[in-house]
Formats: sequence, structure tokens, C-alpha cells
Amino acid sequence: MRLAVTELRLSHFRSHRAARIGLSGAPVALYGPNGAGKTNLLEAVSLLSPGRGLRRAAPDELARRPEGLGWKVAAVLQSLDQIHEVETWAGPGEARQVRIDGKSAAQVALGRIARIVWLTPAMDRIWTEGADGRRRFLDRIAMSFEPNHAEAVLDYEKAMRERNRLLRDQVSDPRWFDALEAQMAGAGAAVRENRAASVARLLAAQAGAETAFPAASLALVGPEGGPEDPEEDLAVALAASRAADLRAGRTLVGPHRADLAASYAAKGLPAGQCSTGEQKALLLSLVLANARALAEDFGAPPILLLDEVAAHLDAGRRAALYDEVCALGAQAWMTGTGPELFEALGDRAQRFEVRDAGGGSEVVSR
Repeated sequence: MRLAVTELRLSHFRSHRAARIGLSGAPVALYGPNGAGKTNLLEAVSLLSPGRGLRRAAPDELARRPEGLGWKVAAVLQSLDQIHEVETWAGPGEARQVRIDGKSAAQVALGRIARIVWLTPAMDRIWTEGADGRRRFLDRIAMSFEPNHAEAVLDYEKAMRERNRLLRDQVSDPRWFDALEAQMAGAGAAVRENRAASVARLLAAQAGAETAFPAASLALVGPEGGPEDPEEDLAVALAASRAADLRAGRTLVGPHRADLAASYAAKGLPAGQCSTGEQKALLLSLVLANARALAEDFGAPPILLLDEVAAHLDAGRRAALYDEVCALGAQAWMTGTGPELFEALGDRAQRFEVRDAGGGSEVVSR
């Protein structure tokens, strides 16, 4: 059983006017100079999952310029013992659309046939920057385990935006708040439950594996440093916070204020105080743990998108990463500036050079 893209087709997507790539299901090494279009290929694959992809781009931002004709990504996806034709696209000014096996589908349906996990260079800074990036990182992991997590997050954020509008307008009538806070409490409890379950799965997957990457201690914490409230208590907390929220003009309690605390377990050192290389290694440890846990749940390891994965890794750690990816049996899409970064993969991967060709990107099998 495996999960892999066996063919990828792009039309007017980012720097790629047109591309068609045949794949065996083995790891994929993409190399070429910066700006050649390597990350664009990973972004296209990321759109085979629910959400806005690894760059969180709006549909109009994905269209090739200057034409602005809209874009399309199509793939043949081997998912366990089934083959699916997946298409996603958007015309100018239109919302993203999805079709699976010739039938229109909601984005959440993508999460039922494919699980995709990614690591980008921007994520290297999540241990030293604000909590927002760590929440997004954890929510992507939660979505990989439970595709409906995306709907819970959206429902919570929609109700919170309406509540924040009331706060900014200095509305104090409790009848306006009761219904919105009930919606926030219900969706917020689901968000918190999914996040907590994901942290538990990551910890178990790290503990049960021999790996060259350091294990991370993890904890989900609220704004005061403690666990978040369940549904009934969240509703009470929101009501109790109305006066303070009115003064602030925004909602000050709830899962949107949560944080993911992490430390280098063997050293007892907070992740934010680790070296750059250690921070990268901790991220990779969590991505690999996520993949191992998903392999148990889904029946096959997820597709891994590892952008500029060699950055901050020495040759030994790169070789260890490639060995773990191959042992897992995952189709990992990895990018780097030169072919030498993937020498340790030997004949275990397909290699493609991505290069500029007349103002666009060209993909050449090597």
C-alpha cells in the first residue's frame, strides 16, 4: 500500500506555463538555481490537500504572470489500492475548485484520499517567532490526522470575526454575544481536542521510533500558560471576558491564543534557545513523527514536501534524513540548489533539474 503522485500536470501555474511529469512513486529530488520554480512544483502538490497550500496563497496569486489566465493543477494519485484523477483550478477572480475522478468535490474530500505534510524554510523560524506560526504548524498536523479539523478552525474564526466586530463597535447588549459565543465554544472545543490529540500522537510516534533526529517535548498551552478550557468552560470564559474584550476591541481568550511549547527533550532546552541546526532537526523530527503516525492511521505514509531541506543540515544529517524517508516508504519531494545535495540518495530517488527557459520554468528528468 502506498500514497504517491504518479503524474503531475500544470497549466499556467506560477512560473510554469505547462509541465507534465511522470513519477514512479519513489522520492523526488528537484534541483536548480534559486527562482527556477522548484518550490512552485511543491506548492502544486500541496494543493492536492485541503486549504491554501504551503504558501497560503490566494487563488489569484497562483496564476502565471503576466497572462493572468487562471491556473490548473492535475494529478494521477495512487491512494492505497485505488487510482484517482485529481484536478484543482481557478479562473481569474474565481474561488478554487476541485474535481475528483471527474466529479466536483469539496476541498475536505481531498483529505480523505491523500495526506500531505510539508516543511518550508519559513517554518525554520517558528520556534523564535510568534505563536501564530506554531498554531498553523500544529493545525496542519491536526488536519492531516482529522481532515474535518479545517472546518472547525474556519467555523471558530468566522464566529470570532463577528464577535470582534461587535467589540470594535462597542456593542454591549449580551443578546448579540450569546449565540456567537456558543458557536465559538462548540467549534473551539473541537479545535482544542484535535490539537491535543495531535500532540499526543506526535509524542507517541517519537517515543516509539529509533531516529537520528532529536525528540521534542511538546505541550499545548493557553495564553496564561495552562491548558485551554473545554466547551462549557470556554463559553463561560468568553462571557466573563466581555468587559476586557470591549476595552481591547478583540477576543482575548480561546484557542486562537494557544501556543505549542517545544523543547529539545534530551537537553531540556527550549526550542527557541537551540542552535539553528538543532531547531531544524527538531522540526524534521516532528515531520517524521507525523508521517509515522499517519502511516498507521491511513495505511500508507503521507506525501512529504521538504523545501530546501538540506539547509542547516550537515552531510551526515542529510544522509540520515534520506535513509529515514526511504525506510518509511514515503514519496518525499525535496528541493535543493544542486545535485550534490542528493548524492546520498543514490538510485533511490528520481531526479529532475528545474531551470529557467525563456522567462518560464522547465523541468528536465535526470
